[in-house]
Amino acid sequence: SLSESFFMVKGAALFLQQGNSSQGQRSLQHPHKHAGDLPQHLQVMINLLRCEDRIKLAVRLESVWADRVRYMVVVYSSGRQDTEENILLGVDFSSKESKSCTIGMVLRLWSDTKIHLDGDGGFSVSTAGRMHIFKPVSVQAMWSALQILHKACEVARRYNYFPGGVALVWATYYESCISSDQSCINEWNAMQDLESTRPDSPALFVDKPTERERTERLIKAKLRSIMTSKDLENVTSKEIRNELEKHMNCNLKEFKEFIDNEMLLILGQMDKPSLIFDHLYLGSEWNASNLEELQGSGIDYILNVTREIDNFFPGLFAYHNIRVYDEETTDLLAHWNEAYHFINKAKKNHSKCLVHCKMGVSRSASTVIAYAMKEFGWSLEKAYNYVKQKRSIARPNAGFMRQLLEYQGILDASKQRHNKLWKQQADSNLPQNTDGTTGSGDFLMESLDIDLENRLADLDMPSQSAYLDNRGDVSVGFDYCFRRLSDTLLENKIPTDREGFFHVEQLEGELERGAAP
Repeated sequence: SLSESFFMVKGAALFLQQGNSSQGQRSLQHPHKHAGDLPQHLQVMINLLRCEDRIKLAVRLESVWADRVRYMVVVYSSGRQDTEENILLGVDFSSKESKSCTIGMVLRLWSDTKIHLDGDGGFSVSTAGRMHIFKPVSVQAMWSALQILHKACEVARRYNYFPGGVALVWATYYESCISSDQSCINEWNAMQDLESTRPDSPALFVDKPTERERTERLIKAKLRSIMTSKDLENVTSKEIRNELEKHMNCNLKEFKEFIDNEMLLILGQMDKPSLIFDHLYLGSEWNASNLEELQGSGIDYILNVTREIDNFFPGLFAYHNIRVYDEETTDLLAHWNEAYHFINKAKKNHSKCLVHCKMGVSRSASTVIAYAMKEFGWSLEKAYNYVKQKRSIARPNAGFMRQLLEYQGILDASKQRHNKLWKQQADSNLPQNTDGTTGSGDFLMESLDIDLENRLADLDMPSQSAYLDNRGDVSVGFDYCFRRLSDTLLENKIPTDREGFFHVEQLEGELERGAAP
């Protein structure tokens, strides 16, 4: 029976992997005496699965809606490579007594998946530019969830599951089954540390606001509505404030400065997004929250380059989040590779992407400049001037400009690897072999990742320590070795380690002696 295939703690059921039989073919014969409604919910959730898929774990989560029940479900299957693949499903029940459920979220666990405790009774799972927060209903349930998730992430890393590969293609079936109410989908996509949220955004992850904070939020919402309905060339700020007081039915004298600042902010955001390329818009928070404008512009993809602004329409658009603040110390370069692929995904699908931050000035503008440099092979100067021409207020902060300069160096170095003249020069400087032949210019690098572009995807990893070499220069803490393959070597024997390897310093010395007159 189904009751023999799992054990329960409060709010969670952990399935035991026994044989290859389908869970969907089983039925619940002897529910646990103190299990409550969990066994019945499990049977309903199992009925959602394809016959070849199985549930590994189901964890009940907190919800802002008192009458609703939510579960994070870990589902696994055997993929095209006959290896275990895992996804997370967000499952919604409209009530405890409900005999049916719907899917509100699907998250594939790729090799870059990271899990972090949030310090508030929950944890976040981030992968491929997405992040979701889960708050189990008990400590024991959270412990069970973390154990299973860490094991699933280890499997994904071991087999290097990455977006665009052959892994996890079966998750498309569950993505096509997403049918929860929009309010449920919004809750699955709730984020922390937000300053600007959609009106129905769940308040599960924020402290209870003060009376003044609640009033300021209401002012923001009402003010936007009023300003969009007015001819701003023929109305004064005082008239807008008076109408705001009528709408809110209260005196807002103590909020005068806040209202004036908010009006200027909204006014700056109300411009239409700037069309940078046929498939790419650069804009502000306002543009990201204007559904009519987004749909009218043919935008299906939104790149949100902020930590403080919500995804306003989850379920209607494809989102990718780069959760950073507009500070000079922010490492934005580490995210440009993933941003590049997300923007190009819109291009390949004959759609459009909006890249936005708060004002469309610094974070998002820097990201669009970096995209142009890589996509078209432009210099920083050319890309900057082009974006500036299309959106005059674009102005990356000093830290982002330094990162763009560094990014230009990385892209230039990558181009040099494919330069025939560079390769010919390298061949001409190679030392002679003992038989008088010139060694081949091809080297097999044992430790060095030669694809400099792919290094961008690894910038989130802790950097290697540096050391001072005997000349006082700073060197990266790697010990690289190279193997040289000459024609005669290929025809004869494979060298031993001592015969075939030499250090970089030896190579430089031989090259210098070979180049000497």
